Amino acid sequence: MTLAQWTEVDDYFNGLLVGPDEALDAAVEASDGAGLPAIQVAANQGKLLNLLARLRGARTVLEIGTLGGYSTTWLARALPEGGKVVTLEADPAYAEVARANIERAGLADVVEIRVGRAVDTLPELAVQGYGPFGVVFTDADKPSNPDYLAWSLKLTRSGSLIVADNVVRDGEVVDGGSDDPKVQGVRRFTELVAAEPTLTATALQVVGSKGYDGLMMALVTGQAPEPR
Repeated sequence: MTLAQWTEVDDYFNGLLVGPDEALDAAVEASDGAGLPAIQVAANQGKLLNLLARLRGARTVLEIGTLGGYSTTWLARALPEGGKVVTLEADPAYAEVARANIERAGLADVVEIRVGRAVDTLPELAVQGYGPFGVVFTDADKPSNPDYLAWSLKLTRSGSLIVADNVVRDGEVVDGGSDDPKVQGVRRFTELVAAEPTLTATALQVVGSKGYDGLMMALVTGQAPEPR
């Protein structure tokens, strides 16, 4: 099995089940043109996020890591009228690209972009009364994943869904002795999820045009008011 074959399979399913999308294609092109790293989710993964948010019936989504706004667009399109995505981006240049992409998609009134390190902006959301969020999507710096989990738990309630990207790391997640802080961040995050009594979770390995990685999905099961 090779990356070329995985990509061919992705192309097959995307062609039939996802299809071309002018706004999303333009977002990828603009992000590439601005020099952003090509680490946005694949098209089929973006649609998976969209379906998960729709299945959850989420009205509010928190995204940690905006990049060029590609996954943000998928999530925003899943929301009903009056819904809101709050997305956090550390890099001001990335945020400007994302803002233009989101405006082009006609979603400027649905998406709020907050610029700054998420470990700083997440406490601000809590203080300002944001949440509970129906879905949280974490796709930012992996060493901070444990901190993102702690804040996600504070900003969600029973029935909320927490999704984390890039948890397999080309299989390196099994290496407890790794000196890669990204691997260790994912490992600590996974251990915390496993130990959290208000979460029930699973992780899936994924291969495709983006290589070998995976997603974790955790359902908040603690008893509390339903999320919006």
